[in-house]
Amino acid sequence: MTLIRAENLTKKYDDGDTVVVALDRATLSLNSGEFIAVTGRSGSGKSTLFHQLGLIDTPTSGALAVLGTNVLSLTEKQKTAFRLKNIGYIFQDYALIPTLTAIENVALPLLMAGMPKAVAYAQARKTLDSVGLAGRAKHLPSQLSGGQQQRVSIARAVSHAPALILADEPTANLDHESSLSILGIFRKLTERGITVVMITHENEYAKMTDRVITLFDGTIESDTGK
Repeated sequence: MTLIRAENLTKKYDDGDTVVVALDRATLSLNSGEFIAVTGRSGSGKSTLFHQLGLIDTPTSGALAVLGTNVLSLTEKQKTAFRLKNIGYIFQDYALIPTLTAIENVALPLLMAGMPKAVAYAQARKTLDSVGLAGRAKHLPSQLSGGQQQRVSIARAVSHAPALILADEPTANLDHESSLSILGIFRKLTERGITVVMITHENEYAKMTDRVITLFDGTIESDTGK
């Protein structure tokens, strides 16, 4: 099943007297349950594509459908609701709230989506257990290792059962063993039908995915899924 369809997705920025084309007519389809790596040198457009697919930013031109919805036609309020329901985000710096415990960080988006507190915390605890952190639920981020913090970030991203996970350099600050553990979690998510799109500079990790999309100067240079 096609989860995302992007056609001629383009993003331009004004930089003084010049126009920078960060993403140039990107066209691709992503399917449910795929594990996809997005690679390319710094400045190739990886993060720009991440922001477009995740509805974090709006393209200059092109078309984008997620789960059959023309997301570019949505209002900002509708986009926020769509993101909360369908998309999970994982960042290389974990982006955890330092004053909240692991379970509180995971439960937060569920509460924001209107889930009753008791249900949200029960679901957050179950999700933490699924990433091997049942015994760390009451720990603050500062009391956790980098790998454990990234697991909390993953638990937060998947707690609402999204169709799409977008991970921006999720292994950048981790050792090899922790990185392999994170990739193993991603693989299990795809087995549940969740699509995982992971930006990475590591060729070794990219080769462990189902499909590699390589960007160069804002264009899709290659896509092993085609």
